[in-house]
Amino acid sequence: MKEIFRYQIWHLVSIIFLITITQLFVTNNYDVMNGTLWCISTKTWFWIAIAIPIIHQVYVWLVWRIELHKNTFTSRYGLAKSFKMYTIGFSILFISRLIFITILAVSNQDSLSINPFIAYLLVTIISPIVIYLFYSVKKYFTIERAYGIDHFDKNYNEPYEKRGIFKFTDNGMYVFGLMILYLPGLLLFSKAALTVALFNHIYIWVHYYCTELPDMKVIYRGTINN
Repeated sequence: MKEIFRYQIWHLVSIIFLITITQLFVTNNYDVMNGTLWCISTKTWFWIAIAIPIIHQVYVWLVWRIELHKNTFTSRYGLAKSFKMYTIGFSILFISRLIFITILAVSNQDSLSINPFIAYLLVTIISPIVIYLFYSVKKYFTIERAYGIDHFDKNYNEPYEKRGIFKFTDNGMYVFGLMILYLPGLLLFSKAALTVALFNHIYIWVHYYCTELPDMKVIYRGTINN
């Protein structure tokens, strides 16, 4: 149990800190909560969109750590079935991030005062980067590795990927992948959607330092120094 919960007190502290800062921001920026969609207030959509990444990252932490240290799922269901079940849950939660930020952007559209040219320029810059990231993941890094196959397959041992976008950073998915979440807010000029996108982008690094990096040091023991 100690290994499963390693560094998770920092995970919890980070969530509390990020939610507190987010609450202070929206309290002092009333227009963040303007609007409704389907008779549901922007405030409700906002906190649902905040909850999704928290649920997602807690889900990944629990499954990864339980499997890594206890072999609970593969010992019961086998590698292929247990990994497939996990990836279904992961995919639903990951896609839900974008879906609920998009819903939030529609609910809160036109709350952001920005020159449309700047917003569309940012979309034009972000879009090819995101496309290149997902291309690099599919062609070089592999979707299975992105999901975390190394937590399930004890024989999995691949070196750091240095092709595609990974030539520029080892953490391409964290640096560039979540940029896709900014697009709804930019396209619909939604301050609320951009706020949640930023929350997602900061919070994913909590996952990296509190869960993924410590796990990598166990899985690839002796090959990771930072």
